[in-house]
Amino acid sequence: MNIPICKARLLLAAPFSCLALLLASPGIAQEANAPAPAAEIATAEETTPAEAAPALWKVADDDTTIYLFGTVHALPPGLDWYHGPIAAALGSSDEFVTEILMNDQTAAEMQQLVMSKGILAEGQSLRGLLDDEQRPRFEEAMSKLSLPIAAFDRFEPWYASMMLSMLPLMQQGYSPDAGAEFVLGEALPAETTRSELESVEWQIAMFDALPVDMQLSYMMETVDAVDEIKPMLDKMVAEWLEGDADALAVLMNESMTDADLAEILLYSRNRNWAEWIDTRMDAPGTIFIAVGAGHLAGKQSVQDALEERGIETTRVQ
Repeated sequence: MNIPICKARLLLAAPFSCLALLLASPGIAQEANAPAPAAEIATAEETTPAEAAPALWKVADDDTTIYLFGTVHALPPGLDWYHGPIAAALGSSDEFVTEILMNDQTAAEMQQLVMSKGILAEGQSLRGLLDDEQRPRFEEAMSKLSLPIAAFDRFEPWYASMMLSMLPLMQQGYSPDAGAEFVLGEALPAETTRSELESVEWQIAMFDALPVDMQLSYMMETVDAVDEIKPMLDKMVAEWLEGDADALAVLMNESMTDADLAEILLYSRNRNWAEWIDTRMDAPGTIFIAVGAGHLAGKQSVQDALEERGIETTRVQ
């Protein structure tokens, strides 16, 4: 099964703005709450192992400790994984760092950015960019998700890809309110500061800068994988809950079909974050970094980028 990066891998490796885009699109978000036909709803009982222990790493010197925790941006409600070393690490941290800051202004900012970056030129339509073989496949996927066929006609392909990636998961029991970032944020001590590795604007600009042919290829792979996204993510979440980063990497590597896209959305960002960590090690404190679990698994991970900088990463859990 070859599901491309940012499909089933979406909630483990893709920018957090993928999820924020859905939350910032009220009409589309409403569709996410309606169960898909014959949906297989995810449940905590089916998904949680007896002892859930997602992987946690740290880098440290004499006066600085930085924890690295891989997240899943949306999960089935009721999973019990926040305890033990993860809770202790977050509770001891002075700073909580995520990919982007999610606050009361994020949705409004996202809407503005989509309207400025994600709208096709006057006279163009998304389905108009598709050929006669692609268009029926796209329309069939929209119907499967109970979406109006023309719902994304004014939007660039990258935006449609994000929505088509997220909706099957939202419709089949996954929720951002159960996602790791939300759980961590709710448990965060009041005195802990929050910061971000990137920004909403930076992440949206990254998608917008993708060549149109890459956007269309990416979108059509999403279209063809609509039925497979949730089953594959279920497998990945099971490995995440068990803390089996190697097995998670194997599943993710199976879905790597576009090396150029992986470089843009995953590997280059891993190197950027390793540079951020390297610089942050120069100042004292305890920092808890939470990013998509895909960034901390497999080759060219954040840990690999840190090793290239001579920084050792230690597994905590």
